Amino acid sequence: MNLSPSALEHLQTLVLGLAFAGLLASAFEWATARRASFGLLSSGGLLAVVSLPLLAFGAPFIILRNTVRGRRIEGRPIPFVMLATILACGWGLVSGRVVLDLAHLVSGA
Repeated sequence: MNLSPSALEHLQTLVLGLAFAGLLASAFEWATARRASFGLLSSGGLLAVVSLPLLAFGAPFIILRNTVRGRRIEGRPIPFVMLATILACGWGLVSGRVVLDLAHLVSGA
C-alpha cells in the first residue's frame, strides 16, 4: 500500500495535533493537579481567558478522554463514540496544522 505525499502529510499533521493536545492537557494536569476540562471556561474571569489557548489546542485530547470514559462508565452508544472521535480528529488535524505552521515560522524554513 502506497500513500501519496499529501495523505502522508495529513496523517503526520493529525498525529502531531493529537500528540500536542495530549502534551498540553498532561502538562496542565501536572502543573495544577487538576484535570483540563471545558469547565475551566465556566469559572469566568481571568482564568477563563487564560485557559482559552489550552482548550483550543488541548480539546482533541479532552474530547477523546471524555468519550472513552463515557463509553466505559455510562455505556454511551457506539455511534456517539464514532461522532465524537471524528470531531476530535478533525479538531486535531486543524490544531496540528497550526502547530506545524508555527514551527515552520519559528524555524525560518
